[in-house]
Amino acid sequence: MNRSETIAGLEGRNGPAVLVIGGGINGISVFRELALQGVDVLLAEKGDYCSGASAALSRMVHGGLRYLENGEFKLVRESLLERDRLLRNAPHFVAPLPTTVPIFDFFSGIANGAFRFLGLTRRPNRRGAVVIKAGLAVYDILTATRRLMPKHVFRSRAETLRTWPAINPDIRNSATYYDAWVSRPERLGVEMLNDALATNPAARALNHAQVGGDGDGVVLTDILTGEAVRLNPRLIVNATGGWIDLTNAGLGASAPTMIGGTKGSHLVVANRELHDALSGHMIYYENEDGRICILFPYLGNVLVGSTDIRVDDPDQVRCETDERDYILQSLAFVFPHLRIAPEEIVFQFAGVRPLPASDDSFTGRIPRDHFCEVVEASGALPEMLCMIGGKWTTFRSFGALAADMALERLGTKRTRDTEELAIGGGRDFPSDAERWISEQAAISGVPRARMRELFERYGTDAATVADGLGDDAMLPGSTYSDRELAHLIAHEHVEKLDDLLLRRTTIGVTGKLSWGLIEQALGILAEAKGWGEQRSARERQEFLALLESRHGLDATKLSARSERSAECASALKSA
Repeated sequence: MNRSETIAGLEGRNGPAVLVIGGGINGISVFRELALQGVDVLLAEKGDYCSGASAALSRMVHGGLRYLENGEFKLVRESLLERDRLLRNAPHFVAPLPTTVPIFDFFSGIANGAFRFLGLTRRPNRRGAVVIKAGLAVYDILTATRRLMPKHVFRSRAETLRTWPAINPDIRNSATYYDAWVSRPERLGVEMLNDALATNPAARALNHAQVGGDGDGVVLTDILTGEAVRLNPRLIVNATGGWIDLTNAGLGASAPTMIGGTKGSHLVVANRELHDALSGHMIYYENEDGRICILFPYLGNVLVGSTDIRVDDPDQVRCETDERDYILQSLAFVFPHLRIAPEEIVFQFAGVRPLPASDDSFTGRIPRDHFCEVVEASGALPEMLCMIGGKWTTFRSFGALAADMALERLGTKRTRDTEELAIGGGRDFPSDAERWISEQAAISGVPRARMRELFERYGTDAATVADGLGDDAMLPGSTYSDRELAHLIAHEHVEKLDDLLLRRTTIGVTGKLSWGLIEQALGILAEAKGWGEQRSARERQEFLALLESRHGLDATKLSARSERSAECASALKSA
């Protein structure tokens, strides 16, 4: 069912049974849970799927080691369980990540950590070896019955410096434990969405569709065309994260303030010396002010972050200059002799953590757990479940919680669980990846190296993507091809250029955008959508404005990349 058919099918209907507002990872999760139970459910997202906080995470899939200090043992246990499930259910995107904590003191933080645990202090404080050792011991205990990864290890100063010669020489010890990382979080969300739609013909989803109230009920407006449709759901699930209060107000719901979100900003750095200095590990460290920061190898570059700043307007969130300076200063603390040039920051992003409303002066103390607040039916509005809090790692369990509450209100019961349900290209995942790649390359006629790239991007779905690619043309300075982009446009709800270049692919986040690539991708999208020059020009202008305002990419940087791309192409041709 295409977009126009979906909208046409909504007109004049007495439904859906459940309207899920918000197509981030939590909204998609509850949508999938309900679709699997056969529920008549509609998902509406005002932007693109996984374009808000779900595109701005630290790319970590973790238990939340530092949440132990807050006494959130239940959350840590749940997060570790969900982390392990993702390692099994989405092995094409989620993989183990050795994580090393540099330690500069021995006893520091013992009293302060105890006071924080008891709620007697709010201020951050550096953690010493004793505190970190205790936390990692608890981490190991919580995974003892299902251990998928090695237990933590401690290193001496000498051993640490041998492994990471560029690290701050003031280091006293280091500790390494294992969590996980996600390579393509936005793609995982879209794969879950497509899985749900394929399972249940009554499930429908729309991106770029705004939901609001007009006093007489609920109205869905197609942002791309302006077409409006009245809806009459039996239940609403508000899964808009940092926008929950704004969504409630837009519906005309009588609800208290629920969200007190904080902003996290990240930089993607293309610095080979820094990349190699990490030795394949994430460095999980405390800045000099005691705040947690991370850096780890990410798709050939290095991801560095993050900040934790209160925000009032989630629509205006971006990485500001002072945040960029803070992140670079924190990096200089842990690797003091490495210097990052401005042009080596190839991408930046920021998102809002959907934390519950709190007056706590220290944002790190705000609980990271999740729950649903109920807003009673009023006037023309039905009962509403508001999904508060949560972290990316626990999206499945949070979606299941909200779905169970919805099923109870609909008077129906769960028939399927998702604990062990593979996602998208994680289905039938081979134990011998290289053999699978060779076999599929032979079947499709796609070169083996190209099939390996497709396997890394799509898991076992690479077989479908490869079908018909042949020896197609690659985009400038990229390992994506024109037919590959055409496939994504046809099958993955792509409506705008940023949907394609920032979320369905990793072209944007890996720093591969250039004038030539943008124009070629725009041409492919325009042909698929039947756009004329005027519509294409507007799309180009909106995309470039987005790159500059949200991702630190202006015309000068794009021009420089285009020149480098042309030089590389010329050198390859000469060779």
